[in-house]
Amino acid sequence: MPMTPDDDTNSTSPAAPAEGMKKGLTSYGDTGFSLFLRKAFIKGAGYTDTALDRPVIGIADTGSDYNPCHGNAPQLVEAVKRGVMLAGGLPMAFPTISVHESFAAPTSMYLRNLMSMDTEEMLLAQPMDAVVLIGGCDKTVPAQLMGAASAGVPAIQLVTGSHRSERVGACTDCRRYWGKFRAGEIEAEEIAAVNNQLVASVGTCSVMGTASTMACIAEALGMTVPGGASPPAVTADRIRIAEQTGAQAVQMARDGLTIDRILTPAAFENAMRVLLAIGGSTNGIVHLAAIAGRVGLGIDLQALDRMGRETPVLLDLKPSGRHYMEDFHKAGGMATLLRELKPLLRLDALTVTGRTLGEEIERAGPGFAQDVVRPVADPIYPQGGIAVLHGNLAPGGAIIKQSAADPGLMEHEGRAVVFEGMQDLVSRIDRDDLDVTADDVLVLKNIGPKGAPGMPEAGYIPIPRKLARAGVKDIVRISDGRMSGTAFGTIVLHVTPEAAIGGPLAHVRNGDRIRLSVARREIALLVGDAELAQRARDNPIVEPVAARGYRKLFLRSVLQADEGCDFDFLQAAERTGTVPER
Repeated sequence: MPMTPDDDTNSTSPAAPAEGMKKGLTSYGDTGFSLFLRKAFIKGAGYTDTALDRPVIGIADTGSDYNPCHGNAPQLVEAVKRGVMLAGGLPMAFPTISVHESFAAPTSMYLRNLMSMDTEEMLLAQPMDAVVLIGGCDKTVPAQLMGAASAGVPAIQLVTGSHRSERVGACTDCRRYWGKFRAGEIEAEEIAAVNNQLVASVGTCSVMGTASTMACIAEALGMTVPGGASPPAVTADRIRIAEQTGAQAVQMARDGLTIDRILTPAAFENAMRVLLAIGGSTNGIVHLAAIAGRVGLGIDLQALDRMGRETPVLLDLKPSGRHYMEDFHKAGGMATLLRELKPLLRLDALTVTGRTLGEEIERAGPGFAQDVVRPVADPIYPQGGIAVLHGNLAPGGAIIKQSAADPGLMEHEGRAVVFEGMQDLVSRIDRDDLDVTADDVLVLKNIGPKGAPGMPEAGYIPIPRKLARAGVKDIVRISDGRMSGTAFGTIVLHVTPEAAIGGPLAHVRNGDRIRLSVARREIALLVGDAELAQRARDNPIVEPVAARGYRKLFLRSVLQADEGCDFDFLQAAERTGTVPER
């Protein structure tokens, strides 16, 4: 029978919400013709009316030759399609921007918001009843969740999984070995051999870096199928998770389970709790703030710190512990961790399965003996991995990953050795005449959201070569930038406001005294208010600008770290609350 416009097209009764191929019709001034033309074109690809009448499940494909963390994307897309078809849906894969941490200049964070915009607009522009978001590398999962949150369609996250690790794994071990090389402890031949062994397959870093952190956070938010965070990339378990994800997306489409029902205050509180308990990347805070901002919520950093005082680090993974993501998966993955955290969680939070987090924990069973997730009574670290600092150097807050810091440096006062920006750092850090001792505090300015731009992971300031050769392994470091979740050290990050917009960090001078007290949650510049005000008058800050293009948009619109470094115009139109609620 020839295809004719749907009866609803010409009906005067209230129209039901459009579904499948009828969603988001291109505007030609005639809806019947729009559907007619759409079906004509898609039938050119060999589809039948029977196929086109099914629920349409979009698959955001972020595979790219520039992104080895997503090297298994083709296999995952095929497995998702299989799951969709088995559940009675029609899979439709489409490409979006793909951002890899090591293949994005000036930094992947600079492109995260652009990727979120691409994701949001493609979800809205193309007909789909639900979407599977395939991501993995550090900024891709938050970008996809940000875009999906703004688009409002039923969405489910599928992470690519970590690489299969040897007993070294990018990138905690890469930093450890590079530090040995800088210190002259190993030769060029050995560092070259290490370089060949750090990444044993495609997939994301196998330690608790930002990618693994965001995978765990996505599951804690309820945005993945149970067990979706931990399977390595090149395993049958990962492929089975992909198939289950495709099938679940069809069910979500049929149930109308939209993302706003999942990304609730309770879900964000669970994600914050998990971030603390896994010793997760400090980047997780920035990304959670950005995702929350898309649904009208703010992250209360002071409350996060209070949560940290009652949430120990339980996951024994590098850089805070010993193991790798593959070990976590063999230990039961997130189900094992959530079971241990159960008294601290909001069990009523809804997940993509349509069941609550509490119900999913019960369905996972009683668990088994393992040594990767510690019991609350025997934690890796007695408090959450991240502490929030305040003081006259960071009125808007700063972050330290205390579980990966040197305990002997967390109560410290020292002389500031100041680098005005990245070029200054690069040109002087390894000079033998650099005036620096192990008791000093290294300060790096102008690597914040606007200063760099893009807030690069340069907060992991290298140990000055003269100190590294003398055996120094850690030194207090402070910046308005970020560091990789795979990194370690006594490093204060995300100083807000940043130097480039006139924050107090801009006015720190060589020789100033700085006091760090993690116990008191303090980061203080020991300079009087009057002197700081005079310095600001003597050296007024001119914020960076650009003449055109995306950089102009970025510099004009990017928010500070405490608001997730999102663009101001992408946040929800109205702020409805803060997390945690209690």
